[in-house]
Formats: sequence, C-alpha cells, structure tokens
Amino acid sequence: MTDPTRIPVIVGVADVRSGRAGSPAPPREPLELIADAVANALADSGVDGLGTSVDSIYAVKTASWSYDALPELIAERIGAHAPTTWTSPIGGHWPAALLDRIGSTIAEGSSSVALLVGGEAQASVTALTKLGEDPAAQGWLTAPGGPPTFTSDDLGSTEMQRAGIFAPTRVYPLFENRFSHDTGHNPRQSREYSSRMYAQFSELAAAHPCSWIPTVRTSDDIATGGPQNRQVSDTYTLTMNAMPFVDQAAAVVVCSLAAARDFGVADDRLVFLWGGAGATDPVDVLARTDFGRSAALTSAVDRTLAGAGITADELGIVDAYSCFPVVPKLLIQTLGLPESTVPSVLGGHSFFGGPLNSYSLHAIAEVTRLLRSGDDRPALVHANGGYLTYQHTVLLSRLQHRDGYIGAPDPFLLPADAPAVVHDYRGEARIETATVDFDRDGNPKSGLVIASTPDGSRIAGHTDADDAAALVRGTHGGDRSLVGAPITVTDSGGHITISLKEEVEA
Repeated sequence: MTDPTRIPVIVGVADVRSGRAGSPAPPREPLELIADAVANALADSGVDGLGTSVDSIYAVKTASWSYDALPELIAERIGAHAPTTWTSPIGGHWPAALLDRIGSTIAEGSSSVALLVGGEAQASVTALTKLGEDPAAQGWLTAPGGPPTFTSDDLGSTEMQRAGIFAPTRVYPLFENRFSHDTGHNPRQSREYSSRMYAQFSELAAAHPCSWIPTVRTSDDIATGGPQNRQVSDTYTLTMNAMPFVDQAAAVVVCSLAAARDFGVADDRLVFLWGGAGATDPVDVLARTDFGRSAALTSAVDRTLAGAGITADELGIVDAYSCFPVVPKLLIQTLGLPESTVPSVLGGHSFFGGPLNSYSLHAIAEVTRLLRSGDDRPALVHANGGYLTYQHTVLLSRLQHRDGYIGAPDPFLLPADAPAVVHDYRGEARIETATVDFDRDGNPKSGLVIASTPDGSRIAGHTDADDAAALVRGTHGGDRSLVGAPITVTDSGGHITISLKEEVEA
C-alpha cells in the first residue's frame, strides 16, 4: 500500500473571468483576479483552514503585469506562514510542469498542502493603454511589480530574427504547412480540418461560464476571411489565432491524501494527480530537423503514458494546448486518435481565451470538475510553451494509481541536430516549409521560407510582398502544398528573393 502522505490529490479548483468579449468590465489587476481564484479554489475543497496550512505556493509567471513576488503576495492574502515559493519563467507549459513538480514534492515528503496559481489581465492593460492611462496610476502594484519588460531575445534566436521567422503568428503556420503536407493534406484540406475542429471548440467555449468569447461559430465562419475575420496567414484566419486580450485567472489546491483526509475533504472532491513528463526541443526553431512533428511532444506523451503503464486508448478526457490548430492536431496524431477527436475541455485559446501562460491551468481546473462527475478513466492535460519548444503532459484520475505518484517533472532535453543555416546563398533549393503573412487588408505581405540546398545545407529568410503573392499562387488555390517545391533563391541578410518553379511535389 502506497503511503497516503506521499500521494498527491487535487482537492480544490477555481477559475474566474472579469468581463468578456463585447462586454467589458472595469479594469482589474491580475493579482486581484488571482486572489479571487485562490479564495474560490480553497472554498471548492469544502473545508475550512486549508489556506493557513499551505506550505508551498507556485505561480505561473504573469505576463500582462510583472510581479517580483507573486506567491508571497498570495501567501499574505490567505495567511500562509512562510511557505516555499517559486515563480516560473515565461511559457505556456508551466501549469502542467508545475503541477507535476508539486506532485513530486508531495511524493518525496517535502510538502503536504500546495497551491498553484496563475492569471492575466491583458484586456485591462489594453483598455487602459487605449485611454492613455497608466495602470500604476489606477493603484496596480508596482513594488514588487510593474509593467512587463521584454528583450529581443524573446523573439527568438539570432538566426530566427535574421530570417524574420519570429512571433507565434509567423512560426506556427510554418509547422502547420509542413505537418499538413506530411499527413497528406493540401492547404485547402488543412484549413477545412482546422475550421471543423475550431467550430467544435467554439461550442465548448459557448457553454463554459469562464470563457471569453461564448459564441458558436460554424466551420465556414472560421475558414472564411473577411473584415471581421481577417486572413492573418495563408494557414489561419483571425479566429484560428489565440486571443490573449482577456482577464482570466485560475488556482488549484493540491494536498497529500493524508492531509486531505485529516482536513476532512470529502472523497468526491478528490482527484488523484498521477504525474507526467516533459521534454524540450531546441529553442532555435531553425536548429530542428523536422518541422512537421514535435519530437518534444512525442517524448513527453510517450514517457507520461509509459510511466503510468497505460496506452492512449485507455484515456477518457484529453485536453490539448490550442494556441493554433497545429498543436491539437499534433497531439491527436501523437496519441493515435482519429481526426474527428475534439481534444479540449475549454474551447481553445481562440474562444475560451488565451490567458498567455496560464491557459492550461484553466484546463486542469475543468478536467478536475469533469472527473469528479464520475469518469473513471484517466485524463491527459497537455501544455505547450515557446514555438512548440517546451512540452509537458500530466495525468489526472478519479482513481488512485497503484504506484501512487509516477511523474518525472524534469524535462528531457532533445539535441539540436539540424544542418547549419547558411547566409547569403544564391542558387537552387527545395522548400522544407513556407508560409505567407497577410496585411490587414487581406493582401500577401511577406513570405517566410525554409529550404534545403543540394548539398544539404539550410537557408531561411523572408520575402517581399510580390514574392509572397507568388507563393500563394503556387498553391493553385490551395490544391497544392509548397513543401518540396524547387526554387531559385538569393539571400541578402535574411531578405530573400525567390523564383518558384512550376513543379510542386504532390
């Protein structure tokens, strides 16, 4: 029998929203949203006294407003005395990774009551900025805290910046186009798959009380570009992109099974945290060998399932991080599930809302609620950070795992083994993947191309609007993929001019 002091269980969850799309609320600081979520999560346990007994507080870094000591601020609110505290770096994988870390600390006996928190108020920040008002002047905390700071390093590696391959709206379409080609979809079929999935996501969001956009959209609505749904890239319309301008927060309370019983938490509130695994691909996207798959995602999923001794077909609930359609598509493929699978409990970043780093904390809360309803099959929550860089998955269940906690919270680091990017190349090449940015009027703005040379080297760069339009024409209305297309290219400091030959591999 596994020692109940070493078995982690979720006993309380909550998420909150202030305002929603089309119905704004007065601006609120992230700390206040998070504090509300914490109070509700503690109350969700059904018992009194948990707050003062919290011995560790982990925070997912808030990106919309900076806090130097968010866990300590929460500790003051709940009366927790000198808990262990830790705040993550930037990254959407951290809710799952930190939950796994909490499970590990309980399993090793160094914690018995832990709190995991996160939240964003980007909608409030944006609203105040448009009014020309400083959040600090509204009383938002500046010591410790203040406006967030960013550096050029946040955009990607030096090679990525040279090539113009940075920002999520540019990078994820590169993955989408290669993934779709490798799975036999032309661009039109890829868009149909994305819009069909996201229409189902919108139905989930419309039914969730914490969602930001509670509007059901049809697949045609989502797929069709226009004034209210502009074409952002050749792969994605606006409604396929994450919506980060939200005010949302969530909190999760995790105890040892022994502590939960000592506090008198009812059995029907308990959800067992089995554990999970994580993996990290090279931070430099151009140092990766394959753009049509995620080696880190495969590693995280495989090791999570192997650690628990189960297979994908034994899962009940599956929730994918859904900043762009290619991410849930990759999870579906990795798990070997049919394309008709709807891998979400919330509705994805486009409709539920994308509270920057904290999205998957909301998923953990919702999965906990669903498991309490009686599904005995384990649930998998997936979280993604960076440019498909950081992957972590965790398993939750209404039933205890025979071995207690089975997680491995430290990520597995995957090597950079791609060919080097050559500069100022002139000559023949074949496209490995490519995408096109569109301007706000729906016109091709810039092409982004990664290609291989005859000697196996790699080139990467961005085009002007004319060559971007040529790339769009090269798809023949979406019936042909650009992957494998032969081109002639001239690279000058990352700006490339290309000539696309007529032959394109099917």
